[in-house]
Amino acid sequence: MKQSASPETGKVNWKRFSLMMVPASIVVGAFGVATASGALASSFAVSGSSFKITADRLEGKGFVQFGRVIQPYGKGPTPVAVSGIAEAKIFNMCQSVALGPFALRLTAGNSRAPVTARNLVLDVEELSGDATFTNIQIGRDASTLDAAGKIRSHQPGMFGQQADTVVINNLSQTAWTTTAGVFKLPNLKLGFGGSGDVCK
Repeated sequence: MKQSASPETGKVNWKRFSLMMVPASIVVGAFGVATASGALASSFAVSGSSFKITADRLEGKGFVQFGRVIQPYGKGPTPVAVSGIAEAKIFNMCQSVALGPFALRLTAGNSRAPVTARNLVLDVEELSGDATFTNIQIGRDASTLDAAGKIRSHQPGMFGQQADTVVINNLSQTAWTTTAGVFKLPNLKLGFGGSGDVCK
């Protein structure tokens, strides 16, 4: 008998999870093996600065996630959780990066006109929030993920998971890269502030 799927809800902290997703053998020898239709960050050199993203709410259709290793400039191998979303809406988004004594801060979207993205891919180091998934599959071979189109690992056997939809309230994450096929940012504001002027 087929069991009816129900949303899975819970707190998410990907710092420990991303480390578990990447076996030691992959850390040693698999740089750049995880790509997503040429749109993933493996197509460009990663800077030595991670950045923070916060939002009141993220809504996504077609969610996949798997582990990989990147090597930011001036740093050693860094495990990340690759998060791919076919279609995303982000409400009250804030993005900031520390630049010495300054902080570059970007805000966009609101409750009526959210940020929207297609084929959104992020290399995430840490994530927290209140998450709800529908029809989630955990432990699926990452090379077979199909919920977000072609966003998947090209290494068979890599740990993966996917869901039809994902909703994260009170989103806070640290990421190294973001790519998207289309990224629309209504009410965009960008500016510099002091080192403490970062997304909270």
